[in-house]
Amino acid sequence: MTQTKYAIVEVNGKQYRAEEGKTLMVDRFAKQVGEEISLDKVLLISGEAGVKIGNPYVEGASIKATIDSEIKGDKVVVFKYKPKKDYRLTQGHREIYTVLNIKKFVGA
Repeated sequence: MTQTKYAIVEVNGKQYRAEEGKTLMVDRFAKQVGEEISLDKVLLISGEAGVKIGNPYVEGASIKATIDSEIKGDKVVVFKYKPKKDYRLTQGHREIYTVLNIKKFVGA
């Protein structure tokens, strides 16, 4: 049985599961599309050699990724209402996400 190699990585204060060759949608980066980045805050790496758990991060481990694109998420509708006061307020919001293409794990 072959186990897929994956890592748990912290990006912008949130944790994501990253796999080699897959894409990952994270909160917006202040970088250009096509730029290569290194994600150094690796919390856990699982692979054929076993599982490495960091305290809090795995030493010497990083993930190489490229920025594919920026996309808008689904619309979130904010609706405020007060009964018997004729008060209704509707607002919409779409968050912008950065799509990362995970290239390889380094130091795993």
